[in-house]
Amino acid sequence: MSYNIIVLDLDGTLTNRDKVITPRTKAALMRAQEAGKIVVLASGRPTAGVRPLAEELDLARFGSYILSYNGGMITNCRTGEAVFSSLLPVESNRKIIGLAKEYRVDILTYEGGEIITNNIDCPYAGKESAINHLPLRQVEDMENYVDFPVPKFLMLDDGDYLATVEPRVKAAMGRDFSVYRSEPYFLEILPKGIDKAKSLERLLETLGMSREEMIACGDGYNDLTMIQFAGLGVAMENGVLPVRKAADYITASNNEDGVGLVVEKFML
Repeated sequence: MSYNIIVLDLDGTLTNRDKVITPRTKAALMRAQEAGKIVVLASGRPTAGVRPLAEELDLARFGSYILSYNGGMITNCRTGEAVFSSLLPVESNRKIIGLAKEYRVDILTYEGGEIITNNIDCPYAGKESAINHLPLRQVEDMENYVDFPVPKFLMLDDGDYLATVEPRVKAAMGRDFSVYRSEPYFLEILPKGIDKAKSLERLLETLGMSREEMIACGDGYNDLTMIQFAGLGVAMENGVLPVRKAADYITASNNEDGVGLVVEKFML
């Protein structure tokens, strides 16, 4: 089987411990795109937080894609158009923000190229800002301010406490929402049925391609569905155990050109 599309998680996969793409991996991905292969950057980050890496890999010139918000949006880098988008219903915003207030956790979401939060001094909001290279802006009355559709909310607190909040928020939100922790200190609330694999299935339909042509590389729990879905599911050596168990192939770690080695072996 010829592999014509590669899907890459970012943190812990495409980027090394310093959050940069290694020279060997970058060179392999550029050669693959020049050979007509498609690269998809797939992340829980907002679209604006993925864009610097997309620009570094010149995805716009080659017509590759960004999958952001864990599958909540797919963007064609050449045109800037959203191929697919799923947003939370506006009427749910007040309830979600109210739950954060009830359980005394901080909360954030996204507006344009900014992260908006109730508490700019929250260290976990600072982490999200640093990961995405997006500025934080404090909003005093989030319940009344966020009257527009957003892709997701993050509730923020230390992991031990957030573990007790998670089942309560799940119960309160019901079956039409996905509620899970992407990090111990991040509790994500998204529309139901949003994950990387389901959104990649939609992208393949748009492209007229099959999953057998797809390689997916990842290291974390939110990469599990796409690794199981792809024709070749690849786990990083630094990946969590369930991901490594589910993978068809285990490559070197993100610090040792793991993605570059996959591209060289299977695509070039």
